[in-house]
Amino acid sequence: MADKKPKQAAARKPAGDKKPPAEKKPRASKKPKAAAGSTGISAADTVAGSPPAAIVALEDRITGVGGAVVGHYREPLGGHWVVLAVLPIDQVEPTPYQRELSKAHADRLAMVIPKVGRFLDPIVTVPTAEGFRSPNGMHRLAAMRSLGARAITALIVPEPEVAFRILALNTEKAHNLRDKSLEVVRMVRALVADPVAGKRAENEYQLELEQPAFLTIGVCYERNGRYSGGAYLSVVSKCEEWSEQALRDVLPAREVHATRLLELDEAVNVAVAKLKAAGFQSGYLKPVVVARINPLRWIKVKPGQPIRADFDKTIDKMLEGARAFDPSKIKADDIAAAAAMGGPSDE
Repeated sequence: MADKKPKQAAARKPAGDKKPPAEKKPRASKKPKAAAGSTGISAADTVAGSPPAAIVALEDRITGVGGAVVGHYREPLGGHWVVLAVLPIDQVEPTPYQRELSKAHADRLAMVIPKVGRFLDPIVTVPTAEGFRSPNGMHRLAAMRSLGARAITALIVPEPEVAFRILALNTEKAHNLRDKSLEVVRMVRALVADPVAGKRAENEYQLELEQPAFLTIGVCYERNGRYSGGAYLSVVSKCEEWSEQALRDVLPAREVHATRLLELDEAVNVAVAKLKAAGFQSGYLKPVVVARINPLRWIKVKPGQPIRADFDKTIDKMLEGARAFDPSKIKADDIAAAAAMGGPSDE
């Protein structure tokens, strides 16, 4: 037998050749925290100085309709002038682009306010040609009306255009997707009707509209009050982006997208009917179908990188998948998993 060659020891790198471990970069905070007492104006400054002519004119208008001016001041964050007044209740209406009134919530307020015996939470209003509009206080206003109140306390902001931003402060009742989307589309229609506001780019209204998908889904809810927007929000959010085009041009394009979404929903409803015919009974059948036909679920991106997709191509593939949907490929475990994950059920 031939002698075996001895194994050669693997060459070792000198210790000095090792690369030093990379220094970990400190994570940047999402938003720097302001130092205590560094923002806004002092309490004394809120009542210092003389109000501008716009505030004087607003106070004259308030008294002219039978209201009473309690006072004026500069709010402490931005130093903007605000009027505190008591308005005749028939002079105030909610802004038309808000979500729909929740009668149950208004009725609850109407039960609680008399127990306190005082109205201590002023509504927020802005002046309009017709009187005063409230973008924050619709349910308090409805409750006071149901109680037969003659007047209501209000903080009056002199700039009507601020009404759209004030909607973000409305926390009387938590928004669901339907309420929020309808609020956004109504707001957009009001902005488009304004010859100046409608010319501004959609991306200039990010604070007011929150996300571009709400406009498209809002149009769907306008056309079909029972639309299952929650089943499609994830897909639409990945396909709609803020536009640099004028809002008046963006709205028609989103209306076209809504038409396609409603077409897709009809095809998905047919697939859901197939599942029911196969014996499946659950409130999560639609989300299961949408998940199965969603082509974006296969896209892999780096952590933290958002998925972006073309709207029409995505809907084309989903329509194709819905029309070819095979219920025999769905198992009971798939339905149970969808329910366990707590995704949006059929609305």
